[in-house]
Amino acid sequence: MSQLGSGDAALMQELGDFPDDDLKVEQVEKECRTVRHSVPTDGVELDPHVRDCVKSYTQPWLVVTRRCQGDGWSLYSERAGIHKPLQKQTFETDVQPEDQQKPIKSPTLTSLSDDSSRTLTSSDFNLRCLTPDQRVEGLLAFSSPEELDRFNHDARHETRHPNLFALYPPADEEDAVEIRPIPDCPKEHIGDRILVRCQSIKFEIEIEPLFATMALYDLKEKKKISENFYCDLNSEQFRGFLKPHTPNTDSSTLARSAIFSITYPSPDIYLVIKIEKVLQQGEISDCADPYMTLKESDSAKNKDKLEKLRGQAQTFCQRLGRYRMPFAWATVKIMEVISTATLDRDVTDSDSLKGVKSSSIDRRAQLPRRNSERYSTMDDQFCNISAFKPANITINTIFKQEGDRLNDEDLLKILAEIKKTSNPQRRIKTIPGYIKLDMSPVHDTPAACLSTELIPLIPVAEKNVRPLKEVLEFPSSEVYVPHNVYRNLLFVYPQRLNFVNKLTSVRNITIKIQFMSGEDPIGSLPVIFGKSSGPEFLQEVYTPVTYHNKSPDFYEEVKLVLPAHLTDRHHLLFTFYHISCQQKQNQSGSCETLIGYSWLPMLNNDRLQTGQFCLPIVLERLPVNYSMHTPEKLPPQVPPVKWMESHKGLFNLEIQAVSSVHTQDNHLERFFTLCHALEGGATFPLRVRDEKIPENKLEHELKLSIISLSSSSLEPLVLFLHLVLDKLFTLIMQPMVIAGQTANLAQIAFESVVSIVNSLHNSQELIRDQQGRNSLLATYLYWVFRLPDPPRDMQSTGSGSMIPSAESRYSTMGRATAATVGSMLLQSRVRSSSNPDIPAPHTPDEDAEVQSILSSKGLNNPGSRMSTYVDVNSHQNTIGSTRPSNRKQFHEELALQMVVSTGICRENAYKYAWFFFELLVKSMAQHVSQLDKHNVHRRSRFSDRFKDDIATIVSVVTAEIATILVKQQKEVEQAEKVNISLAFFLYDLLSLMDRGFVFQLVKNYCNQMSAKCVSMPTLISMRLEFLRILCSHEHYLNMSLFFSSPASAPASPSPSISSQSSGSCSFQEQQRILGLFELSQEFKQQHYLTGLLLTELSAALDMESEGGKVQRKAINAICSLLCAHDLDHRCDKYEVRAKVATLYLPLVGIIIDSTNYLDFTVSDTRGGKNKTGGPEDDLDNVPPINQSVAMAIAGNPFNTLGRNVLVSMASMQGKSIATLAADTSRHLLVCFLWVMKNADKTLIQRWTVDMPPSQLNKLLELLTICVSCFEYRGKQSSDKVSTQALQKSHQAKLQLEEALLRRMGAAGEMMKRAGGTDRIMGQKENLRWRKDLTQWRQTNDKQDKTKAELDHEALISGNLATETNLIVLDLLETIVQAVPLADCKDSVIGGVLKVLLHSLTCNQSTTYLSHTFSTLRSLVVKFGDLLFEEEAEQCADLCQKVLQYCSSPVDENRSQACATLYLIMRYSFSNANNFSRVKMQVTMSLASLVGKSSDFQEEYLRRSLRTILAYAEEDTEMQNTQLPSQVDELLRNLNSILSDTVKMREFQEDPEMLMDLMYRIAKGYQTSPDLRLTWLQNMAEKHNLRKCYTESAMCLVHAAALVAEYLSMLEDHKYLPVGSVTFQNISPNVLEESAVSDDILSPDEDGVCSGRYFTESGLVGLLEQAAELFSNGGLYEAVNEVYKIIIPVLEAHRDFRKLASTHDKLQRAFDNIIQKGHKRMFGTYFRVGFYGAKFGDLDEREFIYKEPGITHLPEISHRLENFYSQCFGEDTLVMIKDSTPVDRKQLNPNKAYIQITFVEPYFDDYEMKDRLTNFEKNFNLRRFMYTTPFTKSGRPRGELYEQFKRKTILTTMHAFPYVKTRLNVIQKEEFDLTPIEVAIEDMQKKTRELAVATHREQPDAKMLQMLLQGSVGATVNQGPLEVAQVFLNEIPADPKLFRHHNKLRLCFKEFIMRCGEAVEKNKHLITSDQKEYQQELKKNYNRLRENLRPMLERKIPELYKPIIRPRLENRDSFKRLSFRRTQEENS
Repeated sequence: MSQLGSGDAALMQELGDFPDDDLKVEQVEKECRTVRHSVPTDGVELDPHVRDCVKSYTQPWLVVTRRCQGDGWSLYSERAGIHKPLQKQTFETDVQPEDQQKPIKSPTLTSLSDDSSRTLTSSDFNLRCLTPDQRVEGLLAFSSPEELDRFNHDARHETRHPNLFALYPPADEEDAVEIRPIPDCPKEHIGDRILVRCQSIKFEIEIEPLFATMALYDLKEKKKISENFYCDLNSEQFRGFLKPHTPNTDSSTLARSAIFSITYPSPDIYLVIKIEKVLQQGEISDCADPYMTLKESDSAKNKDKLEKLRGQAQTFCQRLGRYRMPFAWATVKIMEVISTATLDRDVTDSDSLKGVKSSSIDRRAQLPRRNSERYSTMDDQFCNISAFKPANITINTIFKQEGDRLNDEDLLKILAEIKKTSNPQRRIKTIPGYIKLDMSPVHDTPAACLSTELIPLIPVAEKNVRPLKEVLEFPSSEVYVPHNVYRNLLFVYPQRLNFVNKLTSVRNITIKIQFMSGEDPIGSLPVIFGKSSGPEFLQEVYTPVTYHNKSPDFYEEVKLVLPAHLTDRHHLLFTFYHISCQQKQNQSGSCETLIGYSWLPMLNNDRLQTGQFCLPIVLERLPVNYSMHTPEKLPPQVPPVKWMESHKGLFNLEIQAVSSVHTQDNHLERFFTLCHALEGGATFPLRVRDEKIPENKLEHELKLSIISLSSSSLEPLVLFLHLVLDKLFTLIMQPMVIAGQTANLAQIAFESVVSIVNSLHNSQELIRDQQGRNSLLATYLYWVFRLPDPPRDMQSTGSGSMIPSAESRYSTMGRATAATVGSMLLQSRVRSSSNPDIPAPHTPDEDAEVQSILSSKGLNNPGSRMSTYVDVNSHQNTIGSTRPSNRKQFHEELALQMVVSTGICRENAYKYAWFFFELLVKSMAQHVSQLDKHNVHRRSRFSDRFKDDIATIVSVVTAEIATILVKQQKEVEQAEKVNISLAFFLYDLLSLMDRGFVFQLVKNYCNQMSAKCVSMPTLISMRLEFLRILCSHEHYLNMSLFFSSPASAPASPSPSISSQSSGSCSFQEQQRILGLFELSQEFKQQHYLTGLLLTELSAALDMESEGGKVQRKAINAICSLLCAHDLDHRCDKYEVRAKVATLYLPLVGIIIDSTNYLDFTVSDTRGGKNKTGGPEDDLDNVPPINQSVAMAIAGNPFNTLGRNVLVSMASMQGKSIATLAADTSRHLLVCFLWVMKNADKTLIQRWTVDMPPSQLNKLLELLTICVSCFEYRGKQSSDKVSTQALQKSHQAKLQLEEALLRRMGAAGEMMKRAGGTDRIMGQKENLRWRKDLTQWRQTNDKQDKTKAELDHEALISGNLATETNLIVLDLLETIVQAVPLADCKDSVIGGVLKVLLHSLTCNQSTTYLSHTFSTLRSLVVKFGDLLFEEEAEQCADLCQKVLQYCSSPVDENRSQACATLYLIMRYSFSNANNFSRVKMQVTMSLASLVGKSSDFQEEYLRRSLRTILAYAEEDTEMQNTQLPSQVDELLRNLNSILSDTVKMREFQEDPEMLMDLMYRIAKGYQTSPDLRLTWLQNMAEKHNLRKCYTESAMCLVHAAALVAEYLSMLEDHKYLPVGSVTFQNISPNVLEESAVSDDILSPDEDGVCSGRYFTESGLVGLLEQAAELFSNGGLYEAVNEVYKIIIPVLEAHRDFRKLASTHDKLQRAFDNIIQKGHKRMFGTYFRVGFYGAKFGDLDEREFIYKEPGITHLPEISHRLENFYSQCFGEDTLVMIKDSTPVDRKQLNPNKAYIQITFVEPYFDDYEMKDRLTNFEKNFNLRRFMYTTPFTKSGRPRGELYEQFKRKTILTTMHAFPYVKTRLNVIQKEEFDLTPIEVAIEDMQKKTRELAVATHREQPDAKMLQMLLQGSVGATVNQGPLEVAQVFLNEIPADPKLFRHHNKLRLCFKEFIMRCGEAVEKNKHLITSDQKEYQQELKKNYNRLRENLRPMLERKIPELYKPIIRPRLENRDSFKRLSFRRTQEENS
């Protein structure tokens, strides 16, 4: 450390020098719930065990804390508030435009004539009448580019947020291994608490005092689960009755409210209230009778009776007031009350189960509770105990007690019946009355509450108020929480007596119960708790009496407090009396008649007696010294004792103890007794239970008892855990002198600790935290463990020998070097684990000392090293006198035991190494705190042999981990946990030991792990977690920055760079700078830990792992580390940050290399302004298409995401790499940005200058990805609530609450304890230490976020987006400013511009935009010529983006954009002489902007145009040039485009009208191909949105034809299409694209056709997309035509990959044709006519509309009706329902009419020859037909002979499909058919149908039968027969009709033939059950044929004469003219 440079030394001071001591040991006072600790009261000398217990329960905690935690990054709570408030960032997406809801304006339907004169755009709008926006100050006022840069730089750095990570949402916590949860402080166990307040108990009459007892019962467990609570609500008058029997009333007995605790809630918990009264004469029924018959309300009638009853009651009270009798009882089901009172919030399922707040289930986590199935079933039905609303309960059913069903068993049976049927089976009588209770949950202990021992709880009541009592819980199942308070209670339950055989009249029996300290009657102790309204403690208590019952049951519970010091004389005394209820005349004295006695000694062989007993009863008097024996085993006495029923057991009782002193477990009892015997003061032989142990056996017995400790049952072991472990650790330390021999119990005690640790971990009942640590042990280590007291001078009681302790020193003999220990160890593992007596081999050079010791010590196993006492003179202390070495050190002994352990003990010691590690650390910390710091150097705090042991332990643990990983894959989780605990151990050692030593251990660990053949991902993952923990050390920065060799300290890159030219930089210097950004060997040596971590990251990124787990781990580790630095206030200074950032420069290199793995999908999730409304979404389901074209369609016409990124993504070099998940990518990128933000700027500039171009490109790509990754998502997104978020919210709330509670110190603790929110720290793990510091609050739950929270979140994410983008911008500026030094500047500027433009595509804040526009302006100023010449595409992009922001609703953005646009124009005009190109670009950009954006706001854009005009007018320098006029002209042009847009806006709702308008605008641009192309693309996009894929494809075909025209003008390649002619196979309409001839425009003129589409690849792109769309539209034949044009181009380019995919697509198209065949649906066509002046231009226009495949007339009718009724109002619009010609005269001029008719494509016969397939009949359609039936009389339909038909044929302007979906009708022809012609057409149709049905490949029988039925069926009205009879019956008179007659006759001939065929065919198709049907058909057919025959055979003679030329004029109706001929005639 001494060689630090002065600068570094100062920095080191900044970072907080290493303090002398990192760990401090402090005592923390125990918090006590009561006002004083519960301790034994009596002043007796306590026996050692009780003394230890009391000490353990009252002594303060001993906690080891980190001194520097405040500096490190573990706790920043005090720093939370000093964040500077965040600025609100404005984002366009969050700005709500004022006029969101515009009503649909009725379209003005202005003239849409098809001429291309652009009437609309004569600038409707004079720009000059607008006021311009604010201009940007000093736009042109800078003197030099440098000055401009400086100005921009200062502006950017003004209000920046210093901590990037404070804005970044914290990484996922599951990787946060470095958080070691602090275990909860041990507390007395309390379940969920419920306060029950007794309000009133009322019966119909009030005549005597009544007493209530409450308790809880769990029916499921068949168990009473609380002690009794006594209360009474008697009036003063009734209390007076009992005056003689209550000498005084203590306030504690006046309680009426009880707090019950429930640990294991279950739906079957009942609150039972028993009511007693004073004993009186008569059965219970007799006494209850008046209550059931009399009513207080009938007072007149019953007044005397009641007075008499009261009088009697008073007499009984005075005489028998001390005796009670059972009277009544009632019950209420606790859970029902709670569930009905649960808070009325929406309880979702998850709520009711998990509970909210401190729900008991959550808190049950902390009760290390059972996992048995009982609980799993419990959870579903039970609801939340701690969060119900206070409830008032009235119980109306009060049952009379029955004398023969009093005990708890009977009670539980009745409850079970009630549960089943809601009333008891055997009708129990009820007593009218009610009980009122209040029930509420308890969070904070109320004032004036008493504990179960009657000690007041905190808070204490101020004034004298009625107290509440806590009722002791008897949990229904084990509770595993160690004892924490002194509690020593005994409960006595008398159960039943059996005096049936006793002949005398004993019937009213009571038992007096006393607790005696001896046999003297005055030895009765006042330790029995009193009941209500009486003394607090009593000396005796009487059980209630059951009248006239010789074998009564009892339900009494006697609670008493046990003396701390119990002796053999203490016993319970029971005295049995008969009570005479009526006073006999002669009997004046007592009402008690003694029956007999029984007793129970408290101790049996020194152990408390509990359980069930059945005692005999002694008559007359108690024998002498009775208390020494149990009544069953009383030795014979003189005189002999009189027993009732000859010594039979007659009295059943049960005794339960609730004690934190008496273990009630044999193993523990024995262990404690023997340990105390060692401490001296015991007399031998020692009595343990029934055996006597002589002194020489003590060691053996003690060892046995230690070994059997772990086999004691779990509950007592847990309850006394702290005590047991303390004792064992004392044994490890304390050499025992037993019978003069030194016994070393260390090894056996250590083994016992190991086995206890093992059994606690393996128990299913106990919980563990996320690191696998058993919570009980973790708590013990953190709070309870303290070094055992130093060994006392042991006086062995047997021999009295003393060892001189003053001189004795402790030393472990026979040290070997660590290496030999290691080898001994490994061999002892191999050999000695089974037989400890085989010595491990020794190396010859081991010193003789070792030999002698090993041979001389018979006591210890050879080969294991053991410690003993030796005289200091025989051995010199080897370590120098700096440490007090005259006693054994616990940590040394522990380490030694770990090293020498063998077998299963060793295995478990290393399996649960965390326990021993933490034990070591805590004992080392205590050791260090006792050293004299000033004289002891850090290196000599610990002895060398201890270091050797530690090295060995670390090495063994590492080996264990590796072994598990290699051999037992299943145990990986175990290995991870051991690995983490090892890391924490080294982490702690860094604070205690010499750091060089610890680093050596780390190095050994890494080497050892690498040496094993573990799978790579697992290995990296292990090492990562290990390093992550070490790096979280608070002095990590010091250790990383300053632990370096002097030569290697990096020189600060001080010389300013800008001053030097790149040439003067030496090559070495250049390499050095580049080297700083790489992970070099040198770096790893200098910065050890950082080097290791970065190496792991680099390895992880290069590796393939399933689901990227390892990558995520590595990245999260770095991310959380940087986050910690960022928020560490030692790093607030700029220089310190720069220094720290230097430490992570290699990270930049790693990240740049990993660009390929990053997932930048994040950038696609944009929706919002400046993006189109969502074509991206529609494109998702289209197979992938050319990237740039896709980008264009998707609203990003200039593919800003670098092509190279996409390409590099696509063609990753053969290596299959999983890209990282989006969130992980973000973590990695935020690290990159952090380093870039904080690193030294000059250094970065040097680096970018020296960087090879390929690397620079990668850097720029990376920046592009950063921009996308951190894009602002907007408030909107945070409103979308996901279900997971809902579920997460509850956990998050619990955690948040937990965190708050943790932070609040004492107040928090209070709140917790009272509220029971003390969940185990396990939940706290998930809260990261730094939450309070960052701006992020840990709430991922959207559901209950207030608006304020949402706003806050949006505020933070807005600031994050701004800050990250500004960092990128800073870096870009740094790169650009370095450019003059570099050679390849054009590519650099291009790259930088790309990133900038990409950032403008994203959603950005105003702050960022203003800085970006400044940067863009400076680029234009500095590199304008370069931009306008070389980077044409970039220039186009630039114009587009800037123009986009000119229409921004945010003023600031607009003014910046205007300034930028004006500057571009000015520079392109003055410097680059390239104004026409910019003009073209701007015009095109506007056109595309307007066409695509749906929410585009033209008023803002107009204002911007006005502002630009203002700039031009105010620019004095340019006044004399052409610029102002040029700008003026350009703006006018833009304005006219805008006006078109306004029109489009009006038709937004009417797609056909909108397309007509867009079509017209596009047509208007016929002379400017670029713009026409843009509009065609806009149309394509609109069609695509409406899923009109065919039309969309046609637009692109037209666009491609346009491009082809221009390409053919430019160059003559055979493979290119010859202009638009080539496209006519796709559609004849395309020829219109050739409208522009060469003379109008030469393609190469400035700026024309310079767009990217006017290239061969652009052409191919457009066509490929068109093919894709045709395919989507189902026109697969067209796909083929399109590819016919593409293929020659691809062949010429030799692009075989494309050709392959093309042919693949063709194959798919043809497959589709084959498979779908006839099933394909093409369009449906309708004629729509508009009539009425309201339609303006559309009046009397007819259109053909093309609708999707199956569209019914009502659908289109409905659509148009809806739309136009919105425009004109519903009553104005009329839909004409028929298709007859419309007569204008009959229409109402004030209304609008629409007529819709279905039409079919119409073809001439000659056309049908070419149109064979279904596709051909639906493609290129220009003529459509519909028919209208009519009769001369005017009705549409009539008889056959009068039925005419009119056919109308319509011709459209273009052929369908076209670029729009409706076309004008330009020609209409009509002709009428006479009735006979109608008949001919009908018969032809029938015949055709029959022929088709008969000759199908697979005939359909049903279809055929249907047709036959209609043809030959007998009863067909207007059927064939009738037709024949009407038209063929006679030859017509009119010769004109001869032909028709004959034609009809021939038709019938064919018809009858086809019928015959069909009948025959049917014969083969029918099933057997249809034979009759077939015969019927045949019969009908024959009849029809016979009927027709005469008519068919009659020919018209005239027709068969020689032919004369007929005259044409008369054959009007035959005029069938094709469309072409009509045209000729018309022309």
